[in-house]
Amino acid sequence: MAAAMTGRGISFIRSVPSVLLSRLQILGGGSQQLSCLHTSASLESKTWERRNLKVYPPQLPDEPRRPAEIHHSRRQIKYSKDKMWYLAKMIRGMSIDEAIAQLEFNDKKGAKIMKEVLLEAQEMAVKNHNVEYKSNLYVAESYSGKGKYLKRIRYHGRGMFGIMDKVYCHYFVKLMEGAPPKIEKKTNFDQAKEYVQSLKNRTIIHSL
Repeated sequence: MAAAMTGRGISFIRSVPSVLLSRLQILGGGSQQLSCLHTSASLESKTWERRNLKVYPPQLPDEPRRPAEIHHSRRQIKYSKDKMWYLAKMIRGMSIDEAIAQLEFNDKKGAKIMKEVLLEAQEMAVKNHNVEYKSNLYVAESYSGKGKYLKRIRYHGRGMFGIMDKVYCHYFVKLMEGAPPKIEKKTNFDQAKEYVQSLKNRTIIHSL
């Protein structure tokens, strides 16, 4: 009796994949792609780089020259987005030469990757965006984003295990032609005065 039950169990287990496959084909419409299995967007979408293709209307003769803008990025970097954020914040607002010099003397892994991205963007500015002097650029935007996170098993003793993440990140940079804007140095007292003045203006508007 036990042998018969064992045989039936094995035959049932062997028939499970064929049953599941037939049901999935019915849901997906025959031999078409099974869209119900994976519906997430592609990780390689290049929406940031598409901004380089933006076309502006012709300028009038008396208008000042529009500065060039270069958008560049690197995706799926094997590095933490939080560690990359500190480096991205450090070079924000610097000229291109100063940013590369700061990253040159930084021994972190993300600094080397970020330096390569800046050099690539600098070369793109000269070749594709009609920038005359490659040093006449500054970092207008610089930030990192979350990439894909892969779940993996970390084995422990006594037959136990845990879950670890293999993290990836994206890095985005925007270069603009010209000298970097001057940053006004404000003390805490100046910021407090501005905050109090904004509150006063808000109360005046509400009272009207």
